[in-house]
Amino acid sequence: MSDYFFMHLPPIYFYIPADKLPTCGLPQNASSFWEWLSSHPSISPMQGGGCIWTLQTYLYLNDYGFPCKLVETMPDEGIVLSHRDFLDDSIKPGSKLLLVCLRADVDRHPYAQLHVVQNPYQAIPSRFMTLWESHFIPHWPQPSIIPRNPQRVNTFENVTFLGNEVNLVSEFYDRSWYDHLQDLGLKFQKKLNHHEWHDYSDIDVILAIRSFGDQNDWRGKPASKLYNAWHAGVPAILSYESAFQSERKSDLDYLEATSLKEVISSLKQLQDNQELRRAMIENGWLRAKETDPDNMVKKWQYFLTKVATPAYKKWCSMPHWQQQVFFDARRSFMELRPAYYHFKSQLSNSAKKH
Repeated sequence: MSDYFFMHLPPIYFYIPADKLPTCGLPQNASSFWEWLSSHPSISPMQGGGCIWTLQTYLYLNDYGFPCKLVETMPDEGIVLSHRDFLDDSIKPGSKLLLVCLRADVDRHPYAQLHVVQNPYQAIPSRFMTLWESHFIPHWPQPSIIPRNPQRVNTFENVTFLGNEVNLVSEFYDRSWYDHLQDLGLKFQKKLNHHEWHDYSDIDVILAIRSFGDQNDWRGKPASKLYNAWHAGVPAILSYESAFQSERKSDLDYLEATSLKEVISSLKQLQDNQELRRAMIENGWLRAKETDPDNMVKKWQYFLTKVATPAYKKWCSMPHWQQQVFFDARRSFMELRPAYYHFKSQLSNSAKKH
């Protein structure tokens, strides 16, 4: 995009409150983000998802020359993007401010005119809800990934879980799980420290099972574990989740398991078929291009120029009474929502009984 085009954009800000950032400075670019984050345990991935999403997006756009600023106080005018964790429900944009909420897996903000979501099932097209739309943009893959060591060649030994231990299903603590692995000559390793989450050098297959079965498709969660596996050159065995399924274009993208029995079966399949492992890895390298920095920045630039900027101009052109109608309608929706979900749950339970 030309400098002339950028000159005609409204001011664009990424907002992180001052009390959410360390006092010793920020990374200068996206390539140093992970080293910076790892040196500040107080904003680890488990505690600082808002910082990760907001700051990382700003750094990448800034690296690519897109005009935007990182701010610690809420501006009065322009387009402001911020994670839901940083946006109290009482924050209400003024007549010249468009608020873009990075929603994650929690509730929408009652007054943000736009939302960015990390799962396509959270998206809400404009034809259903003008100026409270939700637009899907994939979450950034794990920064500074160390890919699987190519010297491992055809080695298939280490079955690995990376993430917070709370997301590890109980079956992987059972003695029977370890007995199955021993029979197959495999080892289960858990990388629970976020300092290790970028290192795939000794991993032969990723195991990401948030829950077994197919009753909970986790519509607020991203497909990050799948993106990371592709970028690292590692096959993945994943649970039944909507984000994974929305990304699936072929059987080579990942293996799905809805039970411990299916996990064991998938491991045997990978162990016995070197060609399948090779094909999944090569397919992963191709799919990884979809979430490389060039393509991700293009997605964000498109959203900011073709979606957020027209929405900003539309908002600024509204008379005060019409803006107030927007706020009143959103507040009413949020107040009625608990009753709506209760009614929906009752209908679902009734249908199951019959």
